[in-house]
Amino acid sequence: MSAQLFQLLAQLDRPGATELVVATGRPVAVRVHASYHPLTASAVTLPQLMHLIRDTQLAAMVPAGEQVGDPVAIDLDGRALRAQFIRQGSDVMLRIEPRPAPQQPPARPTPVPARPRTPSRTPPHGSATAVPQVALRPPTQDPAPAEPVESAVAGLVDEPSEVPPALAALIAEARRRGATDLHIAANRPVLVRIVGELVALEPPPRSAADVEALVLPLLGPLRRQQLAERGYVDLAVDLPGGGRLRTNISRQQGGLKGAFRLAVAAPPSLVELGLPAAVAKVTEHHQGLVVIAGPSGHGKTTTLAALVDLLNRARPIHILTIEDPVEIAHPRYAAVVSQREVGRHTLSFAAALKASLREDPDVIVIGELRDRETVEIALTAAETGHLVLATMSTPSAAKTIDRLIDMFPPDDQSQVRASLGAALKAIVAQRLLPDAQGTGMVAAVEVLVGVLALANLIRDNKLFQLPNLMQRGRAFGMLRLDDSLLELVRAGRLTEEAALRQADNKKELTAALRPAAPPAEPRRGLFGRKERE
Repeated sequence: MSAQLFQLLAQLDRPGATELVVATGRPVAVRVHASYHPLTASAVTLPQLMHLIRDTQLAAMVPAGEQVGDPVAIDLDGRALRAQFIRQGSDVMLRIEPRPAPQQPPARPTPVPARPRTPSRTPPHGSATAVPQVALRPPTQDPAPAEPVESAVAGLVDEPSEVPPALAALIAEARRRGATDLHIAANRPVLVRIVGELVALEPPPRSAADVEALVLPLLGPLRRQQLAERGYVDLAVDLPGGGRLRTNISRQQGGLKGAFRLAVAAPPSLVELGLPAAVAKVTEHHQGLVVIAGPSGHGKTTTLAALVDLLNRARPIHILTIEDPVEIAHPRYAAVVSQREVGRHTLSFAAALKASLREDPDVIVIGELRDRETVEIALTAAETGHLVLATMSTPSAAKTIDRLIDMFPPDDQSQVRASLGAALKAIVAQRLLPDAQGTGMVAAVEVLVGVLALANLIRDNKLFQLPNLMQRGRAFGMLRLDDSLLELVRAGRLTEEAALRQADNKKELTAALRPAAPPAEPRRGLFGRKERE
């Protein structure tokens, strides 16, 4: 049993203590007489709860689905206890109370006059109504206990102990070369991604022991346990003088591997990213859904950060971001930006979205639309007066709409089409391509604007007519991918070969890039007659 759980169970020895409550999204609390007293200042996440009960019989009792479990008699550290798990959606609550010792019947039963029973507000354990609402949300207005146990969960706050100097040197060299990613794998050379291509930063391969010495110090005890159980872990790392890194550490054949995305130090502008002015117009909506789409690694998060920065500078509003992990920190300008990280500040995208609707946000930013529950809540938020910005790993606007709808079962797709058609304000699909000089990347962009005609196509399941709509929708700010490629080639920022490889209609783009010469006029003689060729 962990030292943290031992210290929490000791709170049941306090006079009048009847119950210990460990619930995700809430501080740990102890019930003394009829009041709940918070024991910690911060809320508990599901990984922290699982870390707390590891190596005990409680770990096998956590329900996989929504369920009100029966109280189960257990023994922990010589204590006779009764434990109960309750799961409602993504929230998990553990209730632990002392188990009274069995009483022996008296040798000579003496009749006792019956007393009138006072109705109790606490139902018997084991029934669905045995979970009082106050237990699920322990109030925090009561005074703190005389002996706080904040240290009981302090060990669950999983921060990296240090960044090895050798890793800091590799990251500094990668940034100096203009790389976007750094790859460190056992028995492989260190690689960096420059202009879309992986090149060796140092030729000699790194041994498995060297890689472990580079990446394991980034993980605290909780994340090391996640790596052992799941085989991978995602986190963000702040490197003094080296910026912020989105990090993935995983196990592979031969040892560990670390992939580091070198995030920009500050939110860029759309001009710096080379994006057209039509992209900035998506921030003018006060409600609805805006999706930034594109393949993985093609700058969706950076574009999203640029849009958030526009909103942050424009007006005094509340912007709530939900990211996994937080990559680019937004400074304080006109707006209030609250950035939450999945796994650290919240259990999941869906759990944070449910809570966000009660936090008075004007704009909700979702790092990625991954599952049906997240999409469903995002649509609800967009329909109820919020502007929702999100990313999605899809190659085009049409594929984005198909993916959003296909996440739902066939019986629900008709209603989803109607909701999506009404809520969708814009889709910006982008691809990063090597520029004509081979020294950087340029973004080719497709912009689909949520006009009434688009809502009708989505509702009637006629997305095959989408190319015609985008051809006719230039007046509304729509931009086809092929038109974006054509503008880049004409501006000298992209080669024709690179543009044709990415074009949706190669024949049409070729005709626009290489227009056929008009037929030559026939030559005429002195008397106006056509001369023979």
